[in-house]
Amino acid sequence: MAAARAVEVRSNEVFEHSAGVLDLEDVERVHDMRVATRRLRAALEIFQPCFPRKRHRKALKKVKALADALGERRDADVEIALLEDLANVVEEVDRDALLALIAELCDRQREANEALVPYVASKRLKKLRRRLKKLVKAVEA
Repeated sequence: MAAARAVEVRSNEVFEHSAGVLDLEDVERVHDMRVATRRLRAALEIFQPCFPRKRHRKALKKVKALADALGERRDADVEIALLEDLANVVEEVDRDALLALIAELCDRQREANEALVPYVASKRLKKLRRRLKKLVKAVEA
């Protein structure tokens, strides 16, 4: 069934991108995992009628929580990159203020990364993977 296949493929993408997602030096990992999570969420929402209601609701809730945590971290990554680019082209008199703001954003980025830790912990990801596999099997049965 298409619903099962879509959720299976999108789930695999999420877990493929989980390695190194907490690395503050490689912000693209968070971006990739966040995109994969958004795609999985969309598949779950589109195919909602195909899945058992209770299992679907729980799986979607967990995926949304992961996506929210990734989003908090990604927002800080994007803001820092934007301001770093801007700091390279502004007058020196403005650069100090931008660098101070960047330092504050780096603190927020670290806090968001710490908040992300439980969501990407191996045990939690394995549990989410099992939940999604059970959801897919319920449709295939």
